[in-house]
Amino acid sequence: MHRAGPVRPTLFDAVKRVYIIGTADTKGAELLYIKALVEGAGAPALLVDIGLRAPDVAVDVAAATVAALHPRGADHVLGGSDRGAAVEAMGEAFSRFIVTRDDIAGVIGIGGGGGTSMITAGLRQLPVGVPKLMVSTLAAGDVKPFVGGSDITMMYSVTDVSGLNRISRVVLGNAAHAIAGMATRSIPQAAVKPAIGLTMFGVTTACVTQAVDRLRERYDCLVFHATGTGGQSMEKLVDSGMLMGVIDVTTTEVCDLLVGGVLSAGPDRLGAIERSGVPYVGSTGALDMVNFWAMETVPTPFRNRTLYKHNPQVTLMRTTPEECRRIGEWIGHKLNACRGPVRFLIPEQGVSAIDAPGQPFYDPSADSALFAALESTVQQTAQRRLVRLPLHINDPEFANALVQHFLEVVA
Repeated sequence: MHRAGPVRPTLFDAVKRVYIIGTADTKGAELLYIKALVEGAGAPALLVDIGLRAPDVAVDVAAATVAALHPRGADHVLGGSDRGAAVEAMGEAFSRFIVTRDDIAGVIGIGGGGGTSMITAGLRQLPVGVPKLMVSTLAAGDVKPFVGGSDITMMYSVTDVSGLNRISRVVLGNAAHAIAGMATRSIPQAAVKPAIGLTMFGVTTACVTQAVDRLRERYDCLVFHATGTGGQSMEKLVDSGMLMGVIDVTTTEVCDLLVGGVLSAGPDRLGAIERSGVPYVGSTGALDMVNFWAMETVPTPFRNRTLYKHNPQVTLMRTTPEECRRIGEWIGHKLNACRGPVRFLIPEQGVSAIDAPGQPFYDPSADSALFAALESTVQQTAQRRLVRLPLHINDPEFANALVQHFLEVVA
């Protein structure tokens, strides 16, 4: 059972603070060290405990306070004996806690595997632009599960986060000064224009570049690389209200989700468009391909498929007519759920730079299956329309059409 530890009373007022997050039962000295440096740099600070046992140092917000925000209460988080379940539950509780705070100037967390999991679960819920720094023993590896589509800065701890020593003092000190700097220094503001999101892949670059050239005078054009996290980042900005519209040229991440590639944005792709109702113009960019890493990593069942070495690190696999049918139906159902204005443009002459006559992924039967699935699934209304054009996706006229339809739906 969790025992209440010493809690320093804190006056919660309008002052913005750096939130310092960690397990005060195992990392108390490190947390206090960071707090002293942050405050010494001129940033008010707040120490939040997410430990599963009694803390060894005074904290500003007790773990029980955080745990109480779990839907099943604090005892569900702190009263069990299964550490793995407790870590997962505390991560959910912290996610709920951190979004209730209105005095955040920045957040810094420290931890090993469990701490990193719990803290980044909450950091991912904060809007893009709020300073977020995670000092972690895992930051030198694959951080995608921790960062997701957020702007979390991951900093490798070098040594374990287990006491203060000549290495940890430097690393944690740099981290403390970094978050204090981010929290206390303003960002120069550029001329404000409405922001829109566009999605691009190497094989749709010509299309997106031309669209941006035509829109940059009116809009702040934010281009996202459709690599899974790119789509997640764009949709996080939509959910945050930071994008007023989307030109989703490159929906290729759906291929990786449904076929098993390595660049999926997850099943919530297009979810933010549905929830927000933002004006949306989409297309079939790069729906002819599934992504894998180097050629030797392609799963055995796919080795006899049409493969293309995009570069030494990335291998592309051509989608089949059956896969294209599934992809078209999946996108169609997502579009049907969108409550805002939707236009989805179909380039009948090819969906990527390598889907054209003489190119390795040219397959009219697969494209036809994709287009037919979209037409049979999308429920067209005055607000939601499919538009077929006898063009290739990278033709200048197709970019013009995307821009024209976007300007219509935002009018």
